[in-house]
Amino acid sequence: MQLLCETSPDWLKLALERFDEVLVDHAHCEKKAAAHALSMLAAFPDVPGLPRAMARLAREEAGHLAKVLALLESRGLSLGRDGGDPYAQALRALVRQPPAERLLDQLLVSALIELRSRERLQLLADNLPERHLRDFYEELAQAEAGHGSLFLRLARKVAPDGLEERLAVLAAAEARFVRELPVRAAIH
Repeated sequence: MQLLCETSPDWLKLALERFDEVLVDHAHCEKKAAAHALSMLAAFPDVPGLPRAMARLAREEAGHLAKVLALLESRGLSLGRDGGDPYAQALRALVRQPPAERLLDQLLVSALIELRSRERLQLLADNLPERHLRDFYEELAQAEAGHGSLFLRLARKVAPDGLEERLAVLAAAEARFVRELPVRAAIH
């Protein structure tokens, strides 16, 4: 699956200029990704394969959080409060509520968020001036690609009928949000 639009060069310029802010936001993203995986496990414990996959994902995301927090500390930064993520909030507002539709939508929205994260982490990996940061973000970008694929595989398993149509709707909305929301010194 491919995203329907690319991140604006304005985002990369701002992210590089205000990288410390992006780094703090990145820690919050990893924290929310771990919590989201656990919430998926709690909400859908009877979906074959989902609980174990979400437990592994939560562990991996928590490991990423620990690495980002160590990087924050090495730069003399603190985590602080989470300012929220208008992009993820807008996507999550599109999740339908009947249980079967909710599961499919949550998996597809999660896949889109992971794929956008992968794109932006790769942009950082390709453009940060310090080698250790480029290597760090390269590793995380690859992990995000795997997470996006995981969510898509689970979606195909639980709802093969209608998946492509719903994915098209959500991907179009995701692209619209990326184009219309203000550019921030944040991952999304």
